[in-house]
Amino acid sequence: MASILHLMPDLEPDEMSYVQTLVQNMSDKEAHQFASIYRSRRREPTLLLVTTLVGFFGVAGIQRFIVGQIGLGLLYFFTGGLCFVGTIVDLINHKRLAYEYNVKQAEQVMAMMFGQYGGRGGYGM
Repeated sequence: MASILHLMPDLEPDEMSYVQTLVQNMSDKEAHQFASIYRSRRREPTLLLVTTLVGFFGVAGIQRFIVGQIGLGLLYFFTGGLCFVGTIVDLINHKRLAYEYNVKQAEQVMAMMFGQYGGRGGYGM
């Protein structure tokens, strides 16, 4: 049984509990592989906070581009963060945005490792 705390101690507590449920039945090798792929894909809440703050100084919507919401990013960009209201909401909810994005990425990594590319062991190994 792999422990995500030893592999990725920098995760937020709610994210860590979610990812721990994903890796609990993995071998150590699989957990290391998952952690290395997931670490490269996940977004830090601090990054979203900083990019949201940039929205107050002229370039709104960067945080939405970072989490893959291109349509909302364009909407924020052309409307000034929906007249700053959307930017303020994102400023308050930056941790939730990061958590939702990271959960999607963790599920995609799981699907990539065990769903599409050769089943258990991943990438056809």
